[in-house]
Amino acid sequence: MTRTPSDPLSDRTSFSKELPDVQATSPDVRINLTRVGVKNVKKLVEVYRAGKRPVIFISNFDVYVDLPGSLKGANLSRNFEVIDEVLQQAIDGEVTQIEQLCSVVARKLLDRHEYADRTEVLMRSEFMVKRETPVSHTTCHEVVKVHARAIARRTFRTPIVRKSIGAEVTGMTACPCAQNIMKERAMRVLEGLDVSKDKIDEFFAAVPMATHNQRGKGFLCIETDDDQQVDLEKVISILKDSMSSGIYELLKRGDEGAVVLAAHKNPRFVEDCVREMARKVLAEFDYLSGDSRVTIKQTNEESIHQHNAYAERKATIAELADEMNGDQHNSD
Repeated sequence: MTRTPSDPLSDRTSFSKELPDVQATSPDVRINLTRVGVKNVKKLVEVYRAGKRPVIFISNFDVYVDLPGSLKGANLSRNFEVIDEVLQQAIDGEVTQIEQLCSVVARKLLDRHEYADRTEVLMRSEFMVKRETPVSHTTCHEVVKVHARAIARRTFRTPIVRKSIGAEVTGMTACPCAQNIMKERAMRVLEGLDVSKDKIDEFFAAVPMATHNQRGKGFLCIETDDDQQVDLEKVISILKDSMSSGIYELLKRGDEGAVVLAAHKNPRFVEDCVREMARKVLAEFDYLSGDSRVTIKQTNEESIHQHNAYAERKATIAELADEMNGDQHNSD
């Protein structure tokens, strides 16, 4: 009797169905795990923009689910499948913000991991920002580090999702303390040369005194409910405008003088940068709900010290607003 050759594809399909699902077996130690998943999944994220070129993010994803003590392991391949599905949605224009991308992934993971009560998606990206220098208007680019996150929790109805978007920007700060010391010295010299007080004041208004500078690194992240929107470009703008001056990859001579002058006319401590960010957040995002959480960090890499200066604030929008309003009442 002649045997008919079997279809290789059919054989592979039946073979895969017969493979044991080891993840679904019981573990030797039956305890719940808070986070099980994959880290540093590298993806190129392309976000559609109507009438413009898409925004490209070079991204690393961390994707987690919680795992009950009854299961030996999580099915991690589902995480990759969901990420790729949502990335295609971003290309097609269905997802237009990276924090929205994270929240969609988090929701889909709850559907794919029926045993999970909590999913978490972290996204770290590099984003190229096009800039123009202040005097020569030379075009250059700057790399901004972008952070997005979403956490979805299963409920008896629809999942509860919280998402966040943030950025890390590098700028320049000028120290007010050293500048004041140099100003006092210059004032004594000018007075010794019989320069009038009016002329001294006029000079200092036009030519700020020397001080030591730092490269500052500002971080701002805002966490909201899933139905609220935070503009990433506004976050980046707040970070840049809260330091003494921005910095640029390429500077002509006129640009260099303008940047140094701007920084020295706007000296700020590391604490000043954080407080200025908080003020600008309330002004720009006054529509956000009071339970939206803000994380602000500033690190200044000191030039005349061997240490770095650091300041931080974490608070809800409501807490910051109460403090700001209280400060205004006190000043009145």
